[in-house]
Amino acid sequence: MLRLSQAPNIAIAALWVDALGQAGIQAVVQRYFLGAAAGQLPPDQCVPEIWLVHDHQEAEARQFLRDLARVPQRRWHCQCGEMVEGGFEQCWNCQRPMPS
Repeated sequence: MLRLSQAPNIAIAALWVDALGQAGIQAVVQRYFLGAAAGQLPPDQCVPEIWLVHDHQEAEARQFLRDLARVPQRRWHCQCGEMVEGGFEQCWNCQRPMPS
């Protein structure tokens, strides 16, 4: 096993591991419950870590996480006149779905 990265929190770690798994890259979260020890241990020792199951997938996994951080966001105009930005698929103003 090879440590790929540290995650800022458990939620992000779980999302990254799930996304890697969907891409065919097996990974696991380590230090899942160590956040409770923050204050007793150094902070950098308490953050969750992403570990690869297969070391030979390191380059692919690192590139995948880099690409994941740079996903383009869509902007679209709703029929009600609002500009909707980001990854939203529904207008915040009128709740209409994003046009296909």
